[in-house]
Amino acid sequence: MGSEGPPVLTVHVTGFKKFQGVHENPTETIVNNLGRYMDKKGLPKGLLLGNCSVLDTAGEGAVEQLYKILETSLSGQNNQFPSSGSVIWLHFGVNSGAMKFAVENQAVNEATFRCPDEHGWKPHKVPIVPSDGAITQTRETSLPVLKIVKALSEMGFDVVPSNDAGRFVCNYVYYHSLRFAKEHGIKSLFIHFPLFVTVEEETQMQFAASVLEVLSSLI
Repeated sequence: MGSEGPPVLTVHVTGFKKFQGVHENPTETIVNNLGRYMDKKGLPKGLLLGNCSVLDTAGEGAVEQLYKILETSLSGQNNQFPSSGSVIWLHFGVNSGAMKFAVENQAVNEATFRCPDEHGWKPHKVPIVPSDGAITQTRETSLPVLKIVKALSEMGFDVVPSNDAGRFVCNYVYYHSLRFAKEHGIKSLFIHFPLFVTVEEETQMQFAASVLEVLSSLI
């Protein structure tokens, strides 16, 4: 699923399955449909859409899946992805109480789940990566969140920057992804989406496509 010309940016995308209180996770639908949607719309020049994967909404379980696809995409095991150029891991998650999209600037080294994840785990004030230090430790994306938000806002979307990705599975996965990204010289970004009852599916698909467009303009 590439655009014309040599790709200079590969974007891999993840979403999540259902979890307690959210029986239909919009990010599962968005990620499953994104490839076909972009085939029809057309990818931004120089951008390749890589893996589109849906993770279990589970801390340790999701991270096991995450690392498998992170490592596969960088190891050359899948030769459809170029070995050169920039790589961004783009993670989508849902905030069931949100009215707007939120681009997350950072993740915190703390797992405090308000309810058990889909594997039954409910940690409380546990460091996500103990070797990183205390639960107050943070990791920030190297992407320009404010610039991304401004560009998306100018496209007509209701989107805000955020410094709080929560302490549930979204934050858990984002923290691991940011850590992996720093170790491997790539980039990572997490965006929270509202429910479909708040913002309709077509608008959310348009937003996801616009995120790819904005990211391509940064490289």
